[in-house]
Amino acid sequence: MRPGELPDQVIHVLTTRVDDRHAASELDFWSFVELANTRLAREFGFSHPLATEVLLTLNRASSVVTYDLEATVHRPRGRSWSGFRLLFVTWLAGPLEAKKAAELTGMSRAAVSNLAKTLVVDGLLERTPGEHDGRSVLLSLTKRGQVEMVEVFRAQNEREHEWAGVLTETEQRILVLLLNKLITDRGRFRGRT
Repeated sequence: MRPGELPDQVIHVLTTRVDDRHAASELDFWSFVELANTRLAREFGFSHPLATEVLLTLNRASSVVTYDLEATVHRPRGRSWSGFRLLFVTWLAGPLEAKKAAELTGMSRAAVSNLAKTLVVDGLLERTPGEHDGRSVLLSLTKRGQVEMVEVFRAQNEREHEWAGVLTETEQRILVLLLNKLITDRGRFRGRT
């Protein structure tokens, strides 16, 4: 090798990276997952490509559906997905302590507290002192909040039906069973349940 020349291995890596960058403009989600798993295995030695594919796909599906529901149902009404989640659990299970609302929505207590303030100002939610503890707060829907939730959920449920309609009823039930299996009894993982 002469001075200034690169070893063949370096040239191969640089060429591969240039080819990968060029190919990146051609990627869609599924070809990206394939590329990611190939590179993760080949270049870094990771050995669980199916687990990566499962969780990338699960995250992608959740993001796509959530974005669609927020964009078509909630944002046009001046609401957010987070606001809907808090109103939804309070509507169907309330009155609720803020702590329980956080648990049911999968949000932090701080997020529920901040969101509740906005929804109180909007006239959809009421906060009253808890019965057992001077620091706890009970959340409940106002009459206006109840009326809005019936209207909003009617629109959301139709959109949910459109999304789920690409699967047969049996496939929907299997998907629910598999997702429950994935997230049930995960005490060894940190985070909200």
